[in-house]
Amino acid sequence: MMTVKEVSRLTGISIRTLQYYDKLGLLPAMRTESGYRLYDDAALERLQQILLFRELEFPLRDIRTILDNPNFDRRKALRQQIELLTLKKQHLEDLIRLARTLQAAGGHTMQFKEFDTSRIDEYTRRAKESWGDTPAYREFEQNAAERTVQESSDINNQLMALTAGFGALQNLPIDDPAVQAQAAKLQAFITEHYYTCTKAIFAQLGQMYGAGGEFTANINAAGGPGTAEFAAKAIAAYCKE
Repeated sequence: MMTVKEVSRLTGISIRTLQYYDKLGLLPAMRTESGYRLYDDAALERLQQILLFRELEFPLRDIRTILDNPNFDRRKALRQQIELLTLKKQHLEDLIRLARTLQAAGGHTMQFKEFDTSRIDEYTRRAKESWGDTPAYREFEQNAAERTVQESSDINNQLMALTAGFGALQNLPIDDPAVQAQAAKLQAFITEHYYTCTKAIFAQLGQMYGAGGEFTANINAAGGPGTAEFAAKAIAAYCKE
């Protein structure tokens, strides 16, 4: 656990900015009985994502919506962020070379291609589409905008509890009625509180549960070892019906 002051020293972000992120629900901090704000490893990982999206000039509201989306794939986002940051790096290097050319030529050269950002703009557009420009995402965004920070937190906790519920069912076959009922309950909850969760979308979500990484680790931490992988298999079986 780290205090706000420690996180500020570690990241170079002002305490006021961290408090603002907390107020927005973008980076909620845990609070002790004495009122201290604390950040665990999961919060620091989320902060890394926030800062990467900020480097890519995403508005804070969009960042919160993206990160709160249960379909957010951190590994995929990192790959795309690396590609986009590399394009921006190349663009800056081109501008530096142009500036040096202008300096050497006394400011008399008609070069403009270095100002062309069409590749960056196109990649950003495609990345944003994959992060969320879908009907399901827009529905999720609208629902999220109508909730308070506390309501969003409560719903996210309920979602995790439902997913973690597969842990107590691991001794049953994946096609057992109780297991399939849990899958149906989870799908209905997502539809009610996030977006219309079709079986096609639910199947993709199930694959993410068992694919390793942050999703898998969080579910297994809540439901016990093997919960995420079992949930993935149960959802796959449910979606085949």
